[in-house]
Amino acid sequence: MFRIGIDDTDSPAGMCTTYLAAVLSRRLKRAGIRVVEARLVRLNPNVPEKTRGNAAICLVAEGSLRVAFHLACETVGELAEMSHEGTHPGVVACERIPPPDFYLRAVRGFCTLDEARALLSEWGALSRGYKSGRGLIGATAAVCSQFDDSTCELLAYRRRARFGTPRSVDRESLFAADSLTFPHTWDTVDRENDIVVCVPHTPDPVLFGIRGERPGWLALAREKVISEDPACEQIFVTNQGTDAHIVPGTIGCLEEGHSYIVGGTVLSLPRTARGGHVCLTLGNGTGTLPCMAYEPTRGFRDIVRSLRPGDRVRAAGSYKRGSLNLEKIEVVSAPPLRLVQPPICERCGKRMTSAGRGKGYKCRRCGGRKDAPEEVIQPRTVSPGWYEVPPSARRHLARPLCRGVREDFLRLPPP
Repeated sequence: MFRIGIDDTDSPAGMCTTYLAAVLSRRLKRAGIRVVEARLVRLNPNVPEKTRGNAAICLVAEGSLRVAFHLACETVGELAEMSHEGTHPGVVACERIPPPDFYLRAVRGFCTLDEARALLSEWGALSRGYKSGRGLIGATAAVCSQFDDSTCELLAYRRRARFGTPRSVDRESLFAADSLTFPHTWDTVDRENDIVVCVPHTPDPVLFGIRGERPGWLALAREKVISEDPACEQIFVTNQGTDAHIVPGTIGCLEEGHSYIVGGTVLSLPRTARGGHVCLTLGNGTGTLPCMAYEPTRGFRDIVRSLRPGDRVRAAGSYKRGSLNLEKIEVVSAPPLRLVQPPICERCGKRMTSAGRGKGYKCRRCGGRKDAPEEVIQPRTVSPGWYEVPPSARRHLARPLCRGVREDFLRLPPP
């Protein structure tokens, strides 16, 4: 048994590393090598050098390691977007599997090419880097991957003659597939915003992708989808939809490019900036943290806007340029608002006005007076609980609430 890891073969102009994995799987089978599992490994979504979704692939196989490595390099040489300046593929093959530490750092932080090469040398892996060889980082992380939680994705790929042309996938069939299998599948469509999510708009080989808990649910949803005839389909085991990139953090101690869940108290009214982005400021007694809900998160921004000073929350997202880009939020407490306002005159039914500092209130119509203001309890439009961005704005790694919340998040101390 051995693993093959591949990364950085695509570009914004085309290709997809998962497509290369699907092609390679079929070539390995023809060479007498059995592919036991195809793994789609999402890495840190904040890496500046990523092309699109920062995905590497890992094939777990049985047979000749050297034949498989040769076929992998041959396939990369044929299909990778070598002409693009930002594409630097890497291929790794190994029988001895390094511990998952490198994978965990790659999904939650950053690793260097020198670190990847040193690890590959230590474990006697076969490897080949193209151009700068930067793809060896993701390929190494892929072969080191160990999923504490995992989901599946079925990816259908287009025939080569149709690459770059408009995709033909029946919209209503996707909504029907979602109706039949949600919450066991997710992110096929965004019902609240009436958007198809699972069909990409980039010029790559993917026709559509269905994400779900198990292959059986994917197959059930797939039966409903009406589309152009795909060239092939591949089911991947993946860390998508698991929140694997998020770690507990503390306001004032966050590192650029990492993803966190932090607890804090709302310090001021949320502010809507130009473009519809909403900013929320949290504090923990020692520091403050701006949190951003950007325009593509649509209705999620209304949850953020409904928060008030004193509310306690947990916020999860990526820390970039001094703010937390929100992916989900837990409202821990949102007590009713106590509003103080001038009292109503009992004789005139009109609201009084201030009679001056320390002088109470006076009715302008009849001259009646009262000493104390009126206190009004205003119910809240938001309740304690978890809220998330819509499917159309969700990152690959973000765990949808239909799967529940990570158990360690539930054990965090109250903010």
